[in-house]
Amino acid sequence: MAKRGVARRGRVRVAIALGAFVVVMTGVVWRRTVGYRRAVEMRQLEGQAKELEAERAQLVNDISGASSIMRLGPVVEARLGMKQARDEQIIRLPMPEPRQKD
Repeated sequence: MAKRGVARRGRVRVAIALGAFVVVMTGVVWRRTVGYRRAVEMRQLEGQAKELEAERAQLVNDISGASSIMRLGPVVEARLGMKQARDEQIIRLPMPEPRQKD
C-alpha cells in the first residue's frame, strides 16, 4: 500500500509542476504577443511621424516661398498700390535704452 501512496504523490507533484509550467508559459507567450503588437504599432507611428515631419518641412518651405518679396511684391503693388521704399526714404530709429528693474 505504501508504494501506491508514494506513486500518487509523485504524480500529483508532476501534474502540479506541469500545470505551473503551462500557466507560466502562457503568460510568457501572452507578454511576447502584446510586445510584438506594440512594436508593430510603434513602427507605424514612427513612419507617420516621419511623414508628418516631411510634410511640415514642405509647408515651411512653401510659406517661405510665398512670403518672399519676389512673390509678394507684384501682388502688393497691384492690389494696394504700394511700392518698395528707396534707400533715402528709409528712416532708422535708435533703439530705446532698456529699463533697469528695481
